[in-house]
Amino acid sequence: MNDALRVHGDRHAEPGLLDFAVNIWPGARPGWLREVLVAALDEESYPDERPAVAAIAARHGRPPEEVLLLNGACEGFWLLAHALRPRAAACVHPSFTEPEAALRAVGAEVHRVQRRPDPWALVPADVPATAELVVTGNPNNPTGTLDPAGALEELASPARVTMVDESFMEFVPGEPGSVAARSDLPGLVVVRSLTKAWTLPGVRAGYLLASADLVERLAAARQPWSVNALACAALEHCATDRETPARVAAEVAACQTDLLARLAALTGVRAWTSAANFILIEIPGCGEAVVAGLRDRGIAVRPCHTFPGLTADHLRIAVRHPPEHARLATALAELLDH
Repeated sequence: MNDALRVHGDRHAEPGLLDFAVNIWPGARPGWLREVLVAALDEESYPDERPAVAAIAARHGRPPEEVLLLNGACEGFWLLAHALRPRAAACVHPSFTEPEAALRAVGAEVHRVQRRPDPWALVPADVPATAELVVTGNPNNPTGTLDPAGALEELASPARVTMVDESFMEFVPGEPGSVAARSDLPGLVVVRSLTKAWTLPGVRAGYLLASADLVERLAAARQPWSVNALACAALEHCATDRETPARVAAEVAACQTDLLARLAALTGVRAWTSAANFILIEIPGCGEAVVAGLRDRGIAVRPCHTFPGLTADHLRIAVRHPPEHARLATALAELLDH
């Protein structure tokens, strides 16, 4: 397996560095969620997924039989690959690389479908008809692209499974483009996570939405109690929490405007607008030097050469707050002036 597919932002966010590498919104976790997690620790029984399944089903207007809890969204990618073992698959790139890593681990032939770089658009016609499984992200990581629901509808087919990773959808007010409620689209699988908007990376809480038949097939392929009691409690209560995503989306939008303005003032930096809590930039000819220079100045960003279709000149920058943006912009200006 290509080791580059297993590289993620946390590898670059060493202790002591100002972290722009990990795309998690800092401090989003509401106070009541800590109480929920602590209460789950006091339970002396095995995890019971049923309350969380019911809450998530209600959240998306689907029957409980179409919900599968996950040990983080990543479990969904690996579970689908191991349960279905497709001979031919397609991954829309540049995008999160764990789905391709999972598919290659089971021997699937993976076709890389490249997004059109301006503005990183998904073109459904580029996906080969032979693909038994197609994976894409919406909003997409690391480009920040929000694909219209119509493009995802074109991907859906009775002849294939189409997986859409919506782990960043909570950052989009009103969630336009989401297909999480679309039980009418054949072969559709939607994966979601609590990691990003609720700042819960360590709890590993996610879920999957699909047809009842596919959920049953996937459930039969996983180990028992794969989702712990803390994750079950978080999933149950966050399913009804509309305040946190709305608040976080507004905060991210305001801070992203600040970050984009600071980047626009720098000569030699190209930045793409984003529907999520990160921005993809390109610094032609000096990306690697910039990454190293920022690290020397105590700042970590995510180099994007491990994303298929991107180069060492592409960097992903997580949205933070204006004071952190000011420090980053000052360091970038110093590096680009030399």
